[in-house]
Amino acid sequence: MITIAAPREPSPETRVALVPDVVRGLVRSGHQVLVESGAGTASHHPDDAYAAAGAAVVPAIDLGAVDILVHVTPLPAAALLRLRPGAVTLGLQAPLDDADRLAAANARRLTVLAFERLPRTSRAQAMDVLSSQALAAGYRAVLEAAIRLPRFFPLAMTAAGTVPPAKVVVLGAGVAGLQAIATARRLGAKVAANDIRPESAEEVRSVGATFIDVGLAGEAGAGVGGYARSLGRSAAQAQQAALAPHIADADVLITTAAVPGRRAPLLVTAAMVAAMRPGSVVVDLAAAGGGNVEGSRPGVDATVPSARGGGAITLVGLASAPADLPTDASRLYAKNVAGVVALLTGADGGLVVPLDDDIIDGMALTHDGATRHGLGAPPAQDAGVVAPAVTPGGAPAPEHAEPR
Repeated sequence: MITIAAPREPSPETRVALVPDVVRGLVRSGHQVLVESGAGTASHHPDDAYAAAGAAVVPAIDLGAVDILVHVTPLPAAALLRLRPGAVTLGLQAPLDDADRLAAANARRLTVLAFERLPRTSRAQAMDVLSSQALAAGYRAVLEAAIRLPRFFPLAMTAAGTVPPAKVVVLGAGVAGLQAIATARRLGAKVAANDIRPESAEEVRSVGATFIDVGLAGEAGAGVGGYARSLGRSAAQAQQAALAPHIADADVLITTAAVPGRRAPLLVTAAMVAAMRPGSVVVDLAAAGGGNVEGSRPGVDATVPSARGGGAITLVGLASAPADLPTDASRLYAKNVAGVVALLTGADGGLVVPLDDDIIDGMALTHDGATRHGLGAPPAQDAGVVAPAVTPGGAPAPEHAEPR
């Protein structure tokens, strides 16, 4: 029997790593599940529901008695030092190179499994937290834009005249980008999108949007394993120049390029935002990671005066879009957790750490007192439009390879 525990996440996180439906399955598989009282309150999963599912709801978790601690927010070093030697932690870990946390994990010989390092394989899809949370983020980004835009999203034909549909541009066609496209289309907007991977044009068109062809050769954005890679400076500048008129003509711009463990690539300059019409809205899903849009800040609605005069553009930096949809985001996260727990369960029902499994091998940041595989994150989902950052003065910053 494995003892699995889910703590109450620190504020402002609203998600929880286990939900009652998933707890029920874990208990049915013979595991003991501990849930800290109030862990699911912010995501509308009450203590009574956990108890009914078979979990032990406790005022505080005895970390020394836990085999697998599942979490959303990275655990502090102090918590890691309280876990029993050889225990496993499973959750989001960025930044992956936090020296204090790594030292604490190695001191206790913990296996720290980072969802950011999950291999991008078909077999791993059911465990892919980055994808499941990006799905929620893409949906939420469109809602945030819609409530701020001072006009309709859909075409409206009335006796008083015709209202044209809003024009939406999405940069990045990973999971978040495709979900944003689909949601904006369902609301009736006219949507165009860009991604530098050669296969992205078909993906964009498959969800009903127009693909913005910036004239790059297909191989320019192709990376290993189907991910995007960093463009050279000249290609990146050509891409920005080609995107600029589409952004200027848009009512809504949504950017989705985020790379776990690294700074998000800067895709849109302040001048490109200022060229939009007054009243337009920009939503930056990567604001917490440095921002795709110059000037965006997580959790802040900023205004950028329009170069056309007559008003300003609203620049929305989302701090954590999935946490704004905690009920379903937690449900998806917990399903991902259960998939990994199944790999950690031996034939006798006890805890195993099968490093010969490519998924566990890829996720393991630390094991048996050592840091593994270096500290970089593997290719991630949604850095769909990647270019070297451009400083406010116009000089490109040093190039860096950013995967999709």
